[in-house]
Amino acid sequence: MSIGSPLVKNLYPTLLTLAISAGGGAVATALSMPAGWLMGGALAVTAAAMAGLPMRIPNRLRDVVFVLVGMMMGASVAPDSLSLIASWPVSLAALALELVLIISLTGWMLSAVFKLDTGTAYMSSFPGHLSFVMGIASAGVGEPRQIAIIQVIRILMLTIVVPIGAMFLPIDHFAPPVASEFLDVWQLLALAAGCIAVGLVFIRLKVPAGLVLGAMAAATAAKLGGLYTEAMPGPLVVLTFILVGAQIGSRFAGITAREFITAAKGGVVATAMTVGIVTIMAWIVSLLVDMPFGQIWLGLSPGALEGMGALGIALGYDTAFIAAHHVIRLLMLSFAIPAVVVLIRRREKPA
Repeated sequence: MSIGSPLVKNLYPTLLTLAISAGGGAVATALSMPAGWLMGGALAVTAAAMAGLPMRIPNRLRDVVFVLVGMMMGASVAPDSLSLIASWPVSLAALALELVLIISLTGWMLSAVFKLDTGTAYMSSFPGHLSFVMGIASAGVGEPRQIAIIQVIRILMLTIVVPIGAMFLPIDHFAPPVASEFLDVWQLLALAAGCIAVGLVFIRLKVPAGLVLGAMAAATAAKLGGLYTEAMPGPLVVLTFILVGAQIGSRFAGITAREFITAAKGGVVATAMTVGIVTIMAWIVSLLVDMPFGQIWLGLSPGALEGMGALGIALGYDTAFIAAHHVIRLLMLSFAIPAVVVLIRRREKPA
């Protein structure tokens, strides 16, 4: 097969993206950074994308990433996770209040300080449901490119903030349990088949992040049902972190330096405000429930589900708690986004 063949040309950006993610992850891990394979990969691919290199993760590979993350989250669920549900109402109430504060305050800030139009400001302030937000933006609400940059900056920064906080701040984090037995190839294939099947059902039912949540639901049910007790093989876990890092960083592909600089200032300030609000709410919840602060922070943090779930695994937290809160956040946003869009349209008409 010649180097110039169409197949090689199509594969090259993906292989380059994965290689850069693996290299960045290896460096971060060598420097003993928490979640190094994930954080290092995301940073390296982001830098490469901003430098103009062709960073790309195909949709099919992205779906594989979603299934793998869901499998890992399900396999990492502790048997006593369900006993923590009694403490969830407190954190869920904090989640609802947090969303109101983030949307209203960051939307106002982007409009008043950075002079973005109302549609762009408030569509950029939504902490999650990126595909839904971008779909509405493409229909004429706000400027899609600026919204995309601000939203991607939020996802990237939140992915980076947690490991850095684990290194320098007094935040509880735990090494994942050391497993002595691992799933064999046939068990992995059977589990993957079940995860894909349930994920497709979730997609058909229009469940947010259907593949991730469907895979997690299947893996969790199988584990709690006693169908397996073994852990995911270490190399597969590392590969999943590399893929997630590549996926996060590749979202910056195609964004010019000028576009990035124009939107980055507002995006960084908006993300900093979001982190501040999340941190305050997580601290208040930590005073009321017996749960690690870092775990609460990840549950309330409006990052991508696959990224936050992978970080939860890397830092040894309860993935059931984290996933449940992200699902409910997305459901809340499913009602909030259309409502805010209606208010934006009403405000724009007099103007």
